[in-house]
Amino acid sequence: MREISPAVNLSAEEFLNLLLPEARQHVDRIRAQKRAGSRPKPSTSLIDESNLLDSKRRRLLLDKVAAFVDESLGGRSDMCIQFADLLERALVHLGIEARSVIGQARYFHNGEEVFRWRHAWVETENEIIDGNIDSVSENPAIPSLKRNPYWGSTVEVPNDREFQEDVSMDFPKEKDVAEIWWPEMKEWLNEKFQQTS
Repeated sequence: MREISPAVNLSAEEFLNLLLPEARQHVDRIRAQKRAGSRPKPSTSLIDESNLLDSKRRRLLLDKVAAFVDESLGGRSDMCIQFADLLERALVHLGIEARSVIGQARYFHNGEEVFRWRHAWVETENEIIDGNIDSVSENPAIPSLKRNPYWGSTVEVPNDREFQEDVSMDFPKEKDVAEIWWPEMKEWLNEKFQQTS
C-alpha cells in the first residue's frame, strides 16, 4: 500500500510519528479501511446529473481519481486540490474541455450556512464536478458535515452548496499529481477506461 506524506521533507512514517495520538488514531482507521478495501468511494453517493460520458464511466472515473488521492496518509478529505487537478487532466485527456477551479465553497442546511472553506472543483463548459466532498466528514476539523458529490449542470447545483471562484488565484499544480498519479492515471485511461462500456 503506497502512502504519500503530507510533508515534502518527511516520509509517511516520519510524519506519522509527529502526530498527536488522536490524529494517529484517525490515520490508523484510514489505514485499516485501506487494507480491508473498504474506503469510501464517491460513486456510492454521487448526485449524477451529467450529460458527459455515461453514468458508469463517470462513476468509474471519480472512483479512480479518489483511489489515487486517497494514498495521502490522512485520506482524501483535505485533497480537493489534488482531486480536481487529476480529474481535470483525465477529462482533458478524454477530449472534454475542463478546468480546475479554486475558490470558496459554502454548504447549507435548511437554508443556513453551516460551513465555508477554500475548496477546489472542476468545471466543464456547462457542468460542475464537486467530486471529493463526500470525504469531508473524515476531516477532524469538520466531522459533522456530510455532503454527496455532485456532477451536473452549473445551473442545477443542489441548494445545499454554493461555489464562488477566486479569480485572483492561479490553480496550484501539485507535484504528487504531476509526477506520481497522472502518469499512472493516463496509462489506466489508455488501457482500461477506453475499453469500458
